[in-house]
Amino acid sequence: MTHASLDAATVARLIAEAAAIEIMPRFRNLAAADIRQKSAPGDLVTVADEAMERRLSSALRDLLPGSVVIGEEAAAADPAVHELIAGDDPVWVIDPLDGTSNFAAGRPAFGVIVALVSRGETLMGWIHDPSLGHTATAERGAGAWLSGERLAVPVPDSTSALRGAMATKFFPAPLRDQLNARRPRFRRHRQSHAAGDYVELVRGTLDFSLYQRTLPWDHAAGVLLHAEAGGYSARLDGSPYRPVHRDGGLLAAPDQPTWEYVYRELFHQHG
Repeated sequence: MTHASLDAATVARLIAEAAAIEIMPRFRNLAAADIRQKSAPGDLVTVADEAMERRLSSALRDLLPGSVVIGEEAAAADPAVHELIAGDDPVWVIDPLDGTSNFAAGRPAFGVIVALVSRGETLMGWIHDPSLGHTATAERGAGAWLSGERLAVPVPDSTSALRGAMATKFFPAPLRDQLNARRPRFRRHRQSHAAGDYVELVRGTLDFSLYQRTLPWDHAAGVLLHAEAGGYSARLDGSPYRPVHRDGGLLAAPDQPTWEYVYRELFHQHG
């Protein structure tokens, strides 16, 4: 099989089956020893993250012979894994459990993110919600789908009540303070998890999202999903996001005029 012949529904089923085995039986059933801290306070990993990544990595490599895997946990253990993203082999990019802190706290706000990348471009993406049992899928040039319905990002009638998710903690201090001070300009301001944000963006329950770090397992699938549903996103210098980018910021909005409005409100200095 080549990536051109991959069936998105087959991958979606594989992800859902793996989550049903490795994630949901452990939800609200973790022992203290099943949770540990990684590189920084609040950066958690659980036995569910690790088991899900192992299972998905094996199954996806088997599905597409010759492919390689970049998993969040593998990259945390060996940063050189990142370099696979720009190679010639098809790359599966896996976030086995996005929203680990929510999962560990027993909050049903977490997801599984998988993208298929070839030569630095995202070709397909999947965002699975194990709690709800649904998977959003996207394929470059073929649209974005959820529960059999094609997704289309709604464009708000005005900018007066935009709802935004802003993850500001990785911005440098002066800019972070500015962004946090400007949160009240928008109707909704919170930090969620990438899988949930992208699904809300394409369903129209969220209008924009802002990030500083753009690690591929968090964003490759979601940016494709959003674009295939008609949304507009760009890095903070205005250039297109690609999965090789790990920082440089990312702002997603329903269309380019809304993107430009949100950017001005958050980043421009007003005299």
